[in-house]
Amino acid sequence: MVSDEPGPPPGAVSLDAGLLSPVRAGTAAEAATGDAAYLAAMLDAEAALARAQARLGIIPGDAAEAIGAAADAGRFDLVDVARRARGSGNPVVPLVADLRALAGTAGEHVHLGATSQDIADTGAMLVAARARRVVLAHLDRALDALAGLAARYRDTPMAARTLGRQALPTTFGAKAANWLMGCLEARARLAAVPLPVQLGGPAGTLDAFGDRALDVVAAFAAETGLARPVLPWHTRRTPVAELGAALALTAGALGKIATDVWLLSQSEVGEVAEAAGAGRGGSSSMPHKRNPALSALVRSAALQVPAQAQVLLAAQAAPHERAAGEWHAEWQPLRECLRLTGGAAETAADLLDGLEVSAELMRADLDDLLDVLGGDPGPGAAAVLVGEALDAYRRSRA
Repeated sequence: MVSDEPGPPPGAVSLDAGLLSPVRAGTAAEAATGDAAYLAAMLDAEAALARAQARLGIIPGDAAEAIGAAADAGRFDLVDVARRARGSGNPVVPLVADLRALAGTAGEHVHLGATSQDIADTGAMLVAARARRVVLAHLDRALDALAGLAARYRDTPMAARTLGRQALPTTFGAKAANWLMGCLEARARLAAVPLPVQLGGPAGTLDAFGDRALDVVAAFAAETGLARPVLPWHTRRTPVAELGAALALTAGALGKIATDVWLLSQSEVGEVAEAAGAGRGGSSSMPHKRNPALSALVRSAALQVPAQAQVLLAAQAAPHERAAGEWHAEWQPLRECLRLTGGAAETAADLLDGLEVSAELMRADLDDLLDVLGGDPGPGAAAVLVGEALDAYRRSRA
């Protein structure tokens, strides 16, 4: 029976399973960026901070061990922490209160010298580092598939299209080589973005640590595996903005591929097609259709990520030493950039692994163009361009 109620019953827990975002539903990027992943990352940050301070003799070693044992995400009520965060404006305040209680006598050493933003930002960078590994792995799958397509179809003639119209001859290998370079450039930028630890204390001055301040930051960075910043970046949001921009570039490179595949797979063209499979590309009302579903999903991410990244860029204009809304505004857009781009990368790799190419229809469409041109000028330097792209791909793998 369908309920007339506008939403879940009072007190029910709403889980974001990706119902309205199938491009990332069930993907590795989604798992790496969910609420549970963020909770675990913030706890990892607290445990790493305690270990760093114990390494420098600031707190007892057994206290750091107790804090690390207590910082087990399975011991925390995620929903309760989220709801209590409404009172403080961020989830770290209730998280620290619970961690102190669980750590027992070591509780007094929890969060020593830190502020909420230190833990939230460091947790976000840990999530970003873990999610980036997922994105890069799927990009590598896509790059391998693209290199294979470029090499296999280096000399397969087809019509190039400008402004949606047939222009001059090219090869499908040259088209795939262009896709390859877009993804290769995006991957390099994404991999190069520094993801720093955050530690500054209440006013970004590290005052709690005195002349040991920089040593604590260095030890904290080492314990987390994140980069060591020159200064705290509470209201200097370059790391987040740069990451968002790199993710938008990556999503755009994948969206370019999906757009071309969608156009080439139209009924009137049919030069490529997505791989058939159970439950893939079907229509709820037209069983004869084979929709380019994967292309549509990748395009959906490519259209969303730049808008999410814009929030991250706008949030750089934060006041003084602590933001009043700009920082908070970053949280969800950053997660969306990570999980949408990760979902797009995984989906694009699946798309390219199974892409079906019709050299016969490409040739037939080219013959129609050649009738208009009055001869075959050939694909020009297309094969040379493919070679350049493949060389760049091989260098990236060396």
